[in-house]
Amino acid sequence: MRENIVFYFSDQQRFDTVVPEIMPNLCEFSKEGTFFENCYTCQPVCGPARASLQTGVYPTECGCHINGIPLPEDTKTLADYFNENGYDTAYIGKLHLASGRNKGKSIKCEKTAIPKERLCGYKYFRGADVLEFTSHGYDGYIFDENGNKIDFEGYRADRINDFAVEYINNHSGDKPFFMFVSQLEPHHQNDRGRFEGPKGKAEKFKDYPIPKNLSFLKGNYKEMYPDYLAAIESLDENFARLIAALKEKGIYDNTTVIYTSDHGCHFKTRNGEYKRSCHDSSIHIPLVVKGKGFGRGVRDDKLISLVDLPATLLQSADIKVPDYYSGTAIQNGEEQKCVFIQISESQCGRAIRTKDFTYSVSAMKPLSASSKIYFEDYLYDNRSDKCQKNNLIKSKEHSEIKRHMKELLLSEIYRTEGKRPFILPAVRKKVK
Repeated sequence: MRENIVFYFSDQQRFDTVVPEIMPNLCEFSKEGTFFENCYTCQPVCGPARASLQTGVYPTECGCHINGIPLPEDTKTLADYFNENGYDTAYIGKLHLASGRNKGKSIKCEKTAIPKERLCGYKYFRGADVLEFTSHGYDGYIFDENGNKIDFEGYRADRINDFAVEYINNHSGDKPFFMFVSQLEPHHQNDRGRFEGPKGKAEKFKDYPIPKNLSFLKGNYKEMYPDYLAAIESLDENFARLIAALKEKGIYDNTTVIYTSDHGCHFKTRNGEYKRSCHDSSIHIPLVVKGKGFGRGVRDDKLISLVDLPATLLQSADIKVPDYYSGTAIQNGEEQKCVFIQISESQCGRAIRTKDFTYSVSAMKPLSASSKIYFEDYLYDNRSDKCQKNNLIKSKEHSEIKRHMKELLLSEIYRTEGKRPFILPAVRKKVK
């Protein structure tokens, strides 16, 4: 019998929030699967990260290197592969791949129904392209696959989870299913400029310790962190409800479940917003997997990239992984040298994260897909400087390490983008 697959996706969740005080249910669930300690995003911004997940390639390869570029309609997606191989496919929540920014040239459906041809191949849909535009922490509306509007009341994460549980309960069982659940929480509410946890729940976290990789910098974490954690706690409760639904349906043991996020959150410490930087607070994400090919109660420290997850999903379903995919299925157990990261909107940047070091360059052309020339920005020794306080990019003592990291980054850029740009020494003073 083929595995059902549930991909549970949070938005802007830090790796260090997966602890018993905040996510007891996910921590307990991890005892039945594998907890990956070194998973990093391939692009720390919403749309591009989602584009990689749906296509199996890096954002520049599928053409969605910034928010507001719709996924080309002729792109073959994860859902297409699952559909072709006898799966039912469902998408619940935030899509963020249908609307375009170009005036007069792009379909704009941030607040309206998404045309069927822009649902990335999913046959069942309960969501919105930009969920934060159709709802707030409480109340809002979504659409189904036929464009029908569905109003909801109550806390948004609860209602999105309800739609996922409803799908599980109503699924006929004639075919296995692949369901992608894309929560908006704990992402901040854009039009209100704040995080929105469930009412009355932030008080529980008002004295919760601020992470050390934030507290030495200026940012808005003091006022924002309690609601941020309250929103994550609500995700944990909802994730537990979904797991309970799988068990009540009698299909839990035959279902692969993956929990992860698109990127982290640095609370305006590294730049003027919440992500789009090379720092661990921005790129380090949680990843827990239960299913065929994954050990029980295992903590795995090998480097994993978000771009590895599409191949992982297909392999879990015994679907051949396309040769053009940029990532490698985690089940293969291969240890990679580094995670390659593309950064956009705050900069046109490139970075690599090894277990020991982080190296980053940028061209300061935030909306460009790539550049012929980059300037060195950051070098961190992650062994002795876990909070990434000390930028070593101009350190003469680390010139050999920097040379090695530069060559490693250039090889990753060439492998992914087919170009070998110039990387020049740092010229700007970095203050964070």
